[in-house]
Amino acid sequence: MTTSSSSAANRAPRYLQFIQTYGMLLILLLVVAIFSMLSPNFFTTGNLINIFRQVSIIGIIAVGQTLVILTAGIDLSVGSIVGLAGAVSASVTLGTGNPLFGVLAGLLTGAAVGLFNGVMVSYFKLTPFIVTLATMTGVAGITLVYTNGNPIIVSEPVYKFIGQGYIGPVPFPVVLLVLVYLLFFFILRKTVHGHYIYSIGGNEKASILAGIQVKKHKVIVYTVSGLLAGLAAVILSARLSAATPVAGTGYELDAIAAVILGGTSLFGGKGGVGGTLIGVLLLGVLTTGMNLINVSPFYQDVVKGAIVLVAVLLDRFINADSQ
Repeated sequence: MTTSSSSAANRAPRYLQFIQTYGMLLILLLVVAIFSMLSPNFFTTGNLINIFRQVSIIGIIAVGQTLVILTAGIDLSVGSIVGLAGAVSASVTLGTGNPLFGVLAGLLTGAAVGLFNGVMVSYFKLTPFIVTLATMTGVAGITLVYTNGNPIIVSEPVYKFIGQGYIGPVPFPVVLLVLVYLLFFFILRKTVHGHYIYSIGGNEKASILAGIQVKKHKVIVYTVSGLLAGLAAVILSARLSAATPVAGTGYELDAIAAVILGGTSLFGGKGGVGGTLIGVLLLGVLTTGMNLINVSPFYQDVVKGAIVLVAVLLDRFINADSQ
């Protein structure tokens, strides 16, 4: 349960408590400082806004992934949901000429796949990894059938604004990113459903005995994960002015990496969207910084993989010492 983990954290040495709370933020600031010294074009207002814009899609997906992982689950289907929801959203917008219908169609498509995942995991008691792996493959195939393997072009100006527009100097996707994080930070910290998510991930059996409707709340979590993947799909297709059937490929891995870097435990019950945002920004800073100093994309993947591994090892070390 979260109470026991909190008391364990309170018994930990002060330096471990400091690392647990601020470690990844300090690493992010250190990486920013290093790239600022290596490239004069890195620490500029334009580049920093560009980083936020680039991470907005993965950042929104990672919020849903955080909720799922907090319940000790996993959602491998979000990348495929981006492909299908984007295609549905673009085609509905194209067919009706109404961007609102297109956005709603994309969101509902994502939510429907998430609902399916949640029902399979909660009521049929199937392993989240297997369920979402099957959904990932199946939805990717459905997308290819739906689009016939071809991109769907969208030129509707209001729709394109979602991915390309600005509110003042701030890109609209960044505005959506901030709103999503603020909303789910509030939900996790200030609502009963948020407390239940931590309780379920910390000890599901104890949560059932405490009278929590675990199945219902897990279904909600997976549905929200799909819904947010649908939102990311709308932003992506609007940014590209087209929905491609392979859009979103690999996004699930980036989202999981961001969640892990943000300190959310893969065993559930510990973490939050604040840490996830730091993880998302760290991945974005690494990608942009390495591009500016001309690091090969092949080495970039090696660096990202190594950092995720170090983050997992550090989390295990800290938790082992704080028991």
